[in-house]
Amino acid sequence: MNIQFSNVIPEPLSSIQHKSGSIWSADFTIKSGEKILLNAASGKGKTTFTHLLMGIRSDYSGDIFFDGKNIESIMLDEWVGIRQNKIAVVYQDLQLFPELTAIENVLIKSQLTQVLTINEIEFMFEQVGLVDKRNQLTGTLSMGQKQRVAIIRGLCQPFEWLILDEPFSHLDSENSSICLEIISVRCKNIKAGIILTSLDENEISGFEKQLKL
Repeated sequence: MNIQFSNVIPEPLSSIQHKSGSIWSADFTIKSGEKILLNAASGKGKTTFTHLLMGIRSDYSGDIFFDGKNIESIMLDEWVGIRQNKIAVVYQDLQLFPELTAIENVLIKSQLTQVLTINEIEFMFEQVGLVDKRNQLTGTLSMGQKQRVAIIRGLCQPFEWLILDEPFSHLDSENSSICLEIISVRCKNIKAGIILTSLDENEISGFEKQLKL
């Protein structure tokens, strides 16, 4: 699925002076399967960008198209299908259930989608160093541990695009690299694109295109 932006500017950011090369008020297309890094300081609209692509916000001018279709014409039932099958997301606030264990947070989604087996999920917990935390209540985990749980959960559905909003902000470089490798392998296997937002472009490598806010 190709994503096209045409002169888009969120209303809360319309009074802010944006640098040359910013995606806001510009025309550009993100092509299916690309690995996109969106780098910017806080307050420049990274989370807003994520919410626009998920149809959560409509307070913007300009046009956004999914494969040529203006998202303003997408009805709620179609958005449900898009969120289930075309766009997976790891939100900055993670949206985990604190009263459930780490593994339960993942399985509650996996049981709906039937994309990954329990063995594949358990292996990812092992890869990210959370085997001993999988049965711990998510509300008692550290922020970095919660981010790793949210990343695993985000991979447990079909998608054409995976959007991650500052997913490594509380991870050290080693754990960030491990998570990025898991993400990259999964996306390569299903030929999906990645849109990753970050505060520091120097922490992230291997992305073929960078967008600026």
